[in-house]
Amino acid sequence: MTPSTISHQETLIESSQKFNAPRLIDRIFFWLTVALAVSVGLILLWITWSLLSIAFPAIAEFNIGFLFSQVWNPVEDAYGALPQIYGTIVSSIVALLFAIPLGVGVAVFLSENFLPRKILTPIAFVIELLAAIPSVVYGMWGIFVFIPFILPGLQAIYGTFGWLPFFSTQPSTRQLFATALVLAIMILPTIIAISRDSLVSTPPELRQGAYGLGATRWETLTRVLVPSALSGIIGSIMLALGRALGETMAAAMLIGNSNRVSASLFAPASTISALIANQFGEASGLQRSALFYEALILMIMTLLVNMLAEVIVNRFQQVE
Repeated sequence: MTPSTISHQETLIESSQKFNAPRLIDRIFFWLTVALAVSVGLILLWITWSLLSIAFPAIAEFNIGFLFSQVWNPVEDAYGALPQIYGTIVSSIVALLFAIPLGVGVAVFLSENFLPRKILTPIAFVIELLAAIPSVVYGMWGIFVFIPFILPGLQAIYGTFGWLPFFSTQPSTRQLFATALVLAIMILPTIIAISRDSLVSTPPELRQGAYGLGATRWETLTRVLVPSALSGIIGSIMLALGRALGETMAAAMLIGNSNRVSASLFAPASTISALIANQFGEASGLQRSALFYEALILMIMTLLVNMLAEVIVNRFQQVE
């Protein structure tokens, strides 16, 4: 074998090794991501099984009636989750009613050039800082600042519309409505940040085409840009709903922890996370199992919200 042939074969071997190296790295990366994805699913199954196993005595004792009972009496070992389920759902929905229009409106404002960029950037930064504030700080601020500030207005609403079931309770410093308002402030950064990113990432051709057809700025925003970013906006709303459903410390400090269902928004109420935070430290036996039963219910609620969000976002993306 001539030296030229040997050098040619060595060159082929080196080129083959260089060609196979990226493919090997791709394979490693592929299987690594698969392993991580599977591990996330296994962790979720592990958490579900842990909750289910500890909650099983309460599930066997109360069955499905646990979801519809208003009794929570550790002395008699009688427990029900209806007041907490009601408070969790209603407070989250009321929070969304205030957070959605404000959040989407701020997102539109920040995505457009209504003000110079050097002013809009600090505003966006300050809004995102709201997400970094611990929930216990929100709770303390709500107790000592926010609720005393809005209480005269709530009392005026009670004096005028107290004949309505929604406002039939004298407002106090611990109530569902004020808790929902604080939750609305807490979920605002989620809605604003994701909605703004969705609006900013819309193709510029859409805006240029709308202007070319004679659309005004308002028509371009409402009929072109917002509909094209609707999947991202809906996703942000569903993520914010998940945050509101699971909020613990602020709800435990503000909502009043009343184990009864009331149609009045000004009445004290309770949430699943607040009940667990308040009673888990002293719970034992069937009470501890009942608290895990409530935690399992909350987990199922948040999973359903995430599944619904995925379905809605996919549907809007298909429409687009």
